[in-house]
Amino acid sequence: MPDPLTVIGLGADGWQGLSPQAQHLIANAEVLMGSTRQLALVPDGQAERVAWPSPLSESLPGLLATHRERRICVLASGDPTFHGIGTTLTRLLGAEAVRVIPHPSSVSLACARLGWAQEQVQVVSLVGHPLELVQPHVQPGRRLVVLSWGAHTPAEVAALLVARGYGGSEFTVLEQLGSGEERVRRTRADAWDHEVDALNVIGVHCVPDSGAPLLSTSPGLPDSAYENDGQLTKREVRAVTLSRLAPVPGQLLWDVGGGAGSIAIEWLRHHPSCRAVAIEKDPDRAKRLDRNAATLGVSVRTVVGAAPAALAGLETPDAIFVGGGATVPGVIETCWEALQPGGRLVVNGVTLETETLIARWYAELGGDLVRLAIQRASAVGGMTGWRPAMPVTIWSVTK
Repeated sequence: MPDPLTVIGLGADGWQGLSPQAQHLIANAEVLMGSTRQLALVPDGQAERVAWPSPLSESLPGLLATHRERRICVLASGDPTFHGIGTTLTRLLGAEAVRVIPHPSSVSLACARLGWAQEQVQVVSLVGHPLELVQPHVQPGRRLVVLSWGAHTPAEVAALLVARGYGGSEFTVLEQLGSGEERVRRTRADAWDHEVDALNVIGVHCVPDSGAPLLSTSPGLPDSAYENDGQLTKREVRAVTLSRLAPVPGQLLWDVGGGAGSIAIEWLRHHPSCRAVAIEKDPDRAKRLDRNAATLGVSVRTVVGAAPAALAGLETPDAIFVGGGATVPGVIETCWEALQPGGRLVVNGVTLETETLIARWYAELGGDLVRLAIQRASAVGGMTGWRPAMPVTIWSVTK
């Protein structure tokens, strides 16, 4: 390209809110690209106007190639590198080929109206994403800024908060931020009942109702948080297992023998960028796993099939948990081979057969071998005693 492609952030105030530099670049562009709404915010000129097709991700490289010899100006909403097209274009073309002129983002405008410190809020985008992504961030005292996907989003978020036991949360919907039609409405989540403009942002100050469950993002959620048929890694064992798997932002986990999905789900709750694939041979359990993931606000890729065959073709993982099927021929060999250097393998066993297998692999590859014996207090007649659970052997090793 003769000149860097220019990406200009627009606010709801449109042309009037742009700097003279941004207005000059738009006026002198040969091609203007953007959504129909964004293109309508700038005055007509000599530039050819190209509205984004759908799906954009598949069409964008071709559009850029078609106009590569012309001065292209792309219109975006707010700050183009914050959940915006600016990041996509930089990834495609390289940072040196893209010039970004940002406008205040909807998050910065919302925080300015609410009096919140931006560095202390959690931003959740529901644009093209499921509502359940809000779930892990609903914690006592947490301040959330939720980017809406339309006029329906505030009612859906309010209903989620009520169902989660946070109906008393301070709930603010900010519409058309920065425009002459700006409107800010404050209420409780359980009192929200309004129609709103499609261009809106939601501010939530999370306040739990009495008795609302505490679902931390630390490993070891209550067993009651999971729908299960008994195939569930119990709370204390789960916490120890995840400490061995060592979740790291951006890394991928294979959960082999997913069961209720608790290991994969709590790996994902560690950080929004974590990824997980759960391999489960029973279709009913796989559906249950997906329901648990949705309820707890994460997205697991579930593969219905039996290991080791079901592992073929999967992306190379950073960590693997084998919670079921370890004694099937080839499972541990396949998992160990799939790991790259630095990858972690954790295998849990409760049967003598699995323990024997684990001991053999421990002797060959080393690592760490522990046995957990958990006892829980329960009634014994009119008094209290200890009831032991089956001990669990945990083998963990780093490649």
